[in-house]
Amino acid sequence: MPLDPIVAGVREYRVATGFTPLYTMTVDEARRSDRETEATTWDWHRQPDQVFELEIEGPAGPQPIRVYRPDSEGPLPVLVYFFGGGWVVGSLDTSDAICRALSTLVPCVIVSAGYRLAPEHPFPAAVDDCYAAVQWVAQHGAEIGADVERIGVVGDSSGGNLAAAMTLMARDADGPRICAQALVYPPMSNDADTESMREHNDPMFFNATSSGWFWSRYLADPADGESPLASPLKAADHSGLPPALVITAEYCPLADEGDAYADALARAGVPVEHHRYPDLPHGFVAMSAILGTARDALGEIAEFLRRRLE
Repeated sequence: MPLDPIVAGVREYRVATGFTPLYTMTVDEARRSDRETEATTWDWHRQPDQVFELEIEGPAGPQPIRVYRPDSEGPLPVLVYFFGGGWVVGSLDTSDAICRALSTLVPCVIVSAGYRLAPEHPFPAAVDDCYAAVQWVAQHGAEIGADVERIGVVGDSSGGNLAAAMTLMARDADGPRICAQALVYPPMSNDADTESMREHNDPMFFNATSSGWFWSRYLADPADGESPLASPLKAADHSGLPPALVITAEYCPLADEGDAYADALARAGVPVEHHRYPDLPHGFVAMSAILGTARDALGEIAEFLRRRLE
């Protein structure tokens, strides 16, 4: 399908204003540029009543988390959210608007997990930090009004990769019980050679070159990409994982590997809901302030989580 008209307008603006892809920059430059484009809070939904930050003890020392909680008389289900940014850029602020929306749409407590970034801290640092956040929620969630019997994991882009890794890690380590996973246009294999990866290299959006740039900085050794905690699609066994929602986008280079992961889960007997959104690029959910389809996607995520965390 043709690119969504609103997204096409965003693309035209980027062309006119000299948009610079992150992969043409140094890591420090990319991080500064990413901070300048972080989404601001949306006003189309009710805001959570409480938003506050804590530090937990992570594998490498104090680790930040941000908690979102709507008003409730009793415990609420809890989501651990992992922000995107190719494991190289991004922060708790990256996913702030999405977390605020999901917290009230579900409703639920959300714990947004901070984690160490590559290349200074390559794989598996981010995985270890994210798992520490999941463990903290399981052990201390009641202190923030969460029902720790109803834990879900959610992430977009590289955060979706980390969310999938959490389900594998928790299953194999007999860790916290995760009841649901929502993976939004996730990268699932470090060396994916797919049609969508070959087709989508528009420099105005996240593209195939972007994917390679991020993977090359996340993995200190390309051989690390064989680990299912880096490339969940390469796991030998996908059975016993929590019910999943997988969202992909037509103009995203990662679309085919996300589709393949949904298929792998289904073949392993995992309940899966999969939706490929037409005419949209990678990252479209972050455009919810201007894009109705992105708000629809957030509604789909919230509805899935409501059902699975009841």
